[in-house]
Amino acid sequence: MSDAVDAPVALESPAYPPFVRTLAVVLVIDLIGFGLWSLPSLRSVDWSTSSLLVLGVAALCILWVGYWIVYSRTRLEGDVLTQTWLWTKREHAADVAQLKLVHWRWLERVIAPRLLVRRRNGAVTWFHSADARLLTGFAERVAERIAMKKAPP
Repeated sequence: MSDAVDAPVALESPAYPPFVRTLAVVLVIDLIGFGLWSLPSLRSVDWSTSSLLVLGVAALCILWVGYWIVYSRTRLEGDVLTQTWLWTKREHAADVAQLKLVHWRWLERVIAPRLLVRRRNGAVTWFHSADARLLTGFAERVAERIAMKKAPP
């Protein structure tokens, strides 16, 4: 038998529910299809360099955000909550001043549960997770830290 202390189990889930991820894929494919369908009429227009640039950047933004909606993950490991997104968001329970969980159970298939995290320095970050238990687990860790600070020595 091992005397090793059991490490806390990491919780991980997609950042968005399956319906939202599927919808993102369908919308991106539809927009690509519409663009291909519109190609003959788009070719007949006199495009300026700036308008082509705007169209190209818009297409890249749609693809980029669609990718991250599908592949973004949220992970709770110990006292650290992390979400991969356009940039990786990371928050330590010790740095949190305030939390607000936004979760409508009857709409969780189309609106991902989210946690508003306000840091002690005033910065605000939203974390999304298809599994609300992951977000409430982080909130419990924050509450434990606050209780430990308030406990008499």
